[in-house]
Amino acid sequence: MDLVIGPLDLAAHVDEALSVQAVAFGLGPEEVAVRRQIVQRHMQYPGARAFGATTRGLLVGFVYGMPNSRGHWWSTVVEPYLRAQRNDFWLDDSFVITELHVHPDHQNRGIGRRLITTITDGAAEPRSILSAIDTESPARGLYHSLGYVDLARQVHFPSAALPYAVMGAPLPLRRG
Repeated sequence: MDLVIGPLDLAAHVDEALSVQAVAFGLGPEEVAVRRQIVQRHMQYPGARAFGATTRGLLVGFVYGMPNSRGHWWSTVVEPYLRAQRNDFWLDDSFVITELHVHPDHQNRGIGRRLITTITDGAAEPRSILSAIDTESPARGLYHSLGYVDLARQVHFPSAALPYAVMGAPLPLRRG
């Protein structure tokens, strides 16, 4: 496979990226429209960056993130759960992985691993945090293999039907 991992101008390619996310995550048109606004806003935050995985010019996966701020919506939701586990310090000096998605036709080929290690290798922060649906899944297996540990489980986001786990790892991420 002719796969290229490189910087992605996510604001310019938001529709391509969200089409990957919609298929990978099962999103309908209304949810995609909401996420489009969120992505556009996030990409204006200081230090926000994105990487894409392309094959033959087609975007098949992407990741984006930013230095975490306790003032961001995500942090305000997860902070009480982290505090209850005495892990709220993870919200400081962390690079948050906001989204990581690979099209199902291209999963299980190491693309997600390459995307997340590429974006975190460029982070100035000493650790990374993210949230994932709180069930044993290939995504959580990937995160565990990279050194992420569960910081809080059964985290409920207002618009999500399923609970999430908040995970954190020291940087650089574990290889192999």
